[in-house]
Amino acid sequence: MKRFLKFYFLLFVSIVFSQEKYLTVFEKGNGNQSATYEQVIEFYKKLDKDFATIKMDEMGLTDCGEPLHLVFFNADKKFDKKSFEKKSIILVNNGIHAGEPDGIDASMLFFRDLATGKITIPKNTVVAVIPVYNIEGLLNRNSTSRVNQNGPEEYGFRGNGRNFDLNRDMIKSDAKNTKALVDILHKLNPDVFIDNHVSNGADYQYSLTYIQTQPDKLGKELGDFQKSVMTPSIVQNLKGKGVESIPYVNVWGGTPDKGYVQFFDSPRYTTGYTSLFNMIGYVVETHMLKEYSKRVEATYRFMESLLQFVDNNSEKLKSIRKKNSEQYFVGGKYPVQWKLDSTKVEKMNFLGYEGSYKKSDVTTGNRLFYDRAKPFDKEIDFYPNYKSIKEVVIPKGYIIPKSWWNVIDLLKQNNCQYSILKKDTVIEVESYKIADYKTSTSAYEGHYNHRNTKVTSSVQKIKFSKGDYLFLVNQASFKYLLETLEPEAMDSFFNWNFFDTILQQKEGYSEYVFEDLANEIMKQNPDLRKQLEEKRNSDKTFAERPEAQLDWVYKNSVHYEKAHLQYPVYRIIK
Repeated sequence: MKRFLKFYFLLFVSIVFSQEKYLTVFEKGNGNQSATYEQVIEFYKKLDKDFATIKMDEMGLTDCGEPLHLVFFNADKKFDKKSFEKKSIILVNNGIHAGEPDGIDASMLFFRDLATGKITIPKNTVVAVIPVYNIEGLLNRNSTSRVNQNGPEEYGFRGNGRNFDLNRDMIKSDAKNTKALVDILHKLNPDVFIDNHVSNGADYQYSLTYIQTQPDKLGKELGDFQKSVMTPSIVQNLKGKGVESIPYVNVWGGTPDKGYVQFFDSPRYTTGYTSLFNMIGYVVETHMLKEYSKRVEATYRFMESLLQFVDNNSEKLKSIRKKNSEQYFVGGKYPVQWKLDSTKVEKMNFLGYEGSYKKSDVTTGNRLFYDRAKPFDKEIDFYPNYKSIKEVVIPKGYIIPKSWWNVIDLLKQNNCQYSILKKDTVIEVESYKIADYKTSTSAYEGHYNHRNTKVTSSVQKIKFSKGDYLFLVNQASFKYLLETLEPEAMDSFFNWNFFDTILQQKEGYSEYVFEDLANEIMKQNPDLRKQLEEKRNSDKTFAERPEAQLDWVYKNSVHYEKAHLQYPVYRIIK
């Protein structure tokens, strides 16, 4: 008995000594300091050097030329692909908004405590972390840009070195940071992805809120499992540690006591993107107005509770991921547009503060005021469900002419498998024409996005050239193919301006010259003349505009260029 007591005493002393040796900047200060980029990397280098369970790699360059680091913890001390295949993988991303450094400091503590044995060592799970994703943003340290945030004393900036918000870049991949993250995700294929953030918006009692990948989009098997089993288990585990949590409070300009909806993470966001590859995603959103020390602790506890769940359910999670991928099939339906389902409301208890309006001391209007002296615990409405409002029939595949290399390169980077036509070939395909779209009048992340896109389709036999690309849908990246190549999807390549050159006519006509030719065209095509007359009779505005009538004749003649509004991605339906 004495021998066992001596062993545990020595183990305790060893752990305490290790904690002292590997104290972080956050721990050494007053709880309101966050590590610089250089301090973060030096800390992980020390763990890598001193612990066989920790390994740090460099994984591609960022926009500022610094490498993106990836740090692993594996209790088996093995870091080859074969060893990882036997386990579940959790990937944690930090500092995508570098002014929100809670996850950066929490992850340093978390990995130190895994390495030193302070917390339960996972047997079935590998944990990986990107210490700092938006490196340029963290190097741009200040104390003023997060005007609503209560600490730390210094932090980074939201935009990266080229002023991109990296959490809007997953589909368009304008930043090198994004390309490096995409490579990491496809190399690891994590079962669960965590993106650590800090919230804005309303005031309430919680230190921690979270966004779970929209279950309706994730897929029935995996979405149901996350919503009904995984998330409730994590929330309950957190509660046992004294951390109350709630779905991300998606309320702006009002108070949450009236209810709110779940945030919709489309594929431009990290967790919307990971859902395309059957990865469960969580965005941790600590509350901006809470003390920094409490926010760091809450982030740590979330990672700890999630790790415990994943490690206890490793085999089940892998099985459900596999089954989820079988939900969609060629010839079936795939949703490309979603809308909040306001008919499905859930009741949940909410710990808030009474909000009201009072006269502003700054402006001539009234201002919102939360009274922390009046906390409440009341039942409110929560709307977590979305419904499909537009579906497409899943094709057998897509053909893309080799000239569209910018799109093809992104598909390749996202692990989309393909073949290349070995000779010129005539293939029957479904062809889209862009019928309508709206375009933003202000810049959004370097683009003027399209929206409300509509297409018309026709079946044609088209001659494709040697070297054109064929992407069959029956592959692991099928959801990514559909979300990016179907132009009506919210975050399609079309809506992100990748095909804008087709929206402009390259050839035209002089009216006084084309008049004579148009007259000959009408003489030779009585049916076309009849259609013109019918359109004039049914459309008064058209009838009053001679230039529109002449243009109609032009666009219905062989002289009108085929490339205008012709979507250059073709669906194979047979």
